[in-house]
Amino acid sequence: MRDRAEQGSRPADASLGLYRAAFDGAPVGLVVLSPDGGTIRAANPRLCRWLGYAPGDLDGTSSDRVIGRDEFGGDAFGLKSGIRRCLRADGSSLDLRLTLSDEAASDPFGETVAVLDLVDADELVRAEQNRDALTAAGLGEWRWDLTTGQMVFSRRAAQILGYAPGRSVTWAAMRGQIEPAEAERLQASVAEALAAGRPYAFQTKFRRATDGAEIWIGARGEALLASDGAPIGVVGVVQDITTQVEARAALAEREERLRVATTVADLGIFEWHVLDDRATWENERMFAIFGRRPEEGSIGKATFLKQILHPEDRPIFRQAILRALRENTILHATGRIRRHDDGTWRTIDMAGRFERSGSGGLPRRLIGVVADVTDRHLSEERRSLLIRELHHRVKNTLATVQAIVGSTARTATSIDSFHEAFVGRIKSLAHTHSVLTEATWQTASLHDLLTAELMPYAESETETSPDLRIALDGPPVDLPSDIAVPIGMAIHELTTNAAKYGALSTGHGRVAIAWRVEDGILHLDWRESGGPPVEPPTRQGFGSRLLQRVLTTQVQAQIRTDYARDGFHLTLAAPLPARNPALNPLA
Repeated sequence: MRDRAEQGSRPADASLGLYRAAFDGAPVGLVVLSPDGGTIRAANPRLCRWLGYAPGDLDGTSSDRVIGRDEFGGDAFGLKSGIRRCLRADGSSLDLRLTLSDEAASDPFGETVAVLDLVDADELVRAEQNRDALTAAGLGEWRWDLTTGQMVFSRRAAQILGYAPGRSVTWAAMRGQIEPAEAERLQASVAEALAAGRPYAFQTKFRRATDGAEIWIGARGEALLASDGAPIGVVGVVQDITTQVEARAALAEREERLRVATTVADLGIFEWHVLDDRATWENERMFAIFGRRPEEGSIGKATFLKQILHPEDRPIFRQAILRALRENTILHATGRIRRHDDGTWRTIDMAGRFERSGSGGLPRRLIGVVADVTDRHLSEERRSLLIRELHHRVKNTLATVQAIVGSTARTATSIDSFHEAFVGRIKSLAHTHSVLTEATWQTASLHDLLTAELMPYAESETETSPDLRIALDGPPVDLPSDIAVPIGMAIHELTTNAAKYGALSTGHGRVAIAWRVEDGILHLDWRESGGPPVEPPTRQGFGSRLLQRVLTTQVQAQIRTDYARDGFHLTLAAPLPARNPALNPLA
């Protein structure tokens, strides 16, 4: 510049002054380089300030002080416009956009004038490779001109949506590819975001323009603003997320199936995070098992072991946890917990597996299920008790049959009398067991036992009149199985004796049975009248032995017999054993 001014190729001194003022006051950095680019002949104050120098400090210095030789390409003529890393006075660097004057290209032997400007951070990473990366990630760029409504698509965006690249469609036409209600919602959402000056993002179903195929797209964008801050357009990216949406839907479907399965199975689902001892309960059943409301939150391992789990079961759970951690196997443990809401003890089964951070890494969390197995355990205990009770009853029944056989044989006078007596006694025994089996609580009604034996001898003038021969008077009494069999056999023997020798052996005899229960003791009174004169027995038959031996030994009953001449009389006092609720099959 100076050489040309001296040769008269520059304006006059006044003009030079104006150029100098413009040079010094420029809002951008200006630098004049020697033809070979090795020397800075002049640098304006703006550039000096950006690089940390005082005005004039860079004049006449080597250009290497600001721009390294590798940034030039050998000489000034080879220098190209673009972003350059410049060196500051303190050794740091500053990215500046360098623009060469047209004069440098037309006059390679003259001075080189370069303009340098600050670079936005986003510009530093914007390159053709970035566009390739966007395409590789499945992202297409788009622009929406709010004034004209025109949509502009990159090649990838156009491929996703089914349009030609560039300015190929308006928003008014494009929204027809979206369900009307969804298009209204999206437009309102975008308008709200633009009015608030914030970016927006949405996902929606879209009919591709080329083939009408339904795809899912995800779009993000933000407003382009005019100098007055008013939005004039929107720029953003679009992505085909059909595969992701379908994968999420499949996952949601699997999770729903899991929820249904666990609900049907009454399983609670949980996660326990090891490092911070934090538990997440995934479904309502988990809260129901522990008797907690969702707003009360879940409990961690420390609270579970110290406050919820039964003290006797804590070592079992700790050993199960350590074994699962050490052997990397499934955790399985059973124990009793105290419910939070009602304080009752319930038995639970817990199963789960630890998730680790990588192969052989530390455990991160335990994922598992919990089942309330209280009823199942009670059922198993009841079943075991019923089996033991069955064994006991079969043993007693076989002993009773053996006694019936022996006693009947000893008292029988012939084969026919043996057969008659034996069959009758076995039928009575079978009837009593039938009553016991049909009863829910494995008991037999005293009234039913008496009726079954005595009703064949009953007589009444009408259906509603009192019976002339049999009188039963007493409250409902259910006999537990422990005493129902021997008392049923005793009733059979008393009835048989009355029919053979006593009041029921004649047409005018009468039997009256009355009973009551006081302080857990059954009092029964058997009284015969109207039969033949009674003679005390000369020998003890089966009935006598049954009454005296079986009832007193097995039932702990007190028995009194009176062979009065006008009719046989018996009183019985037998304690009623307490029922075992575990034997109730409906409990």
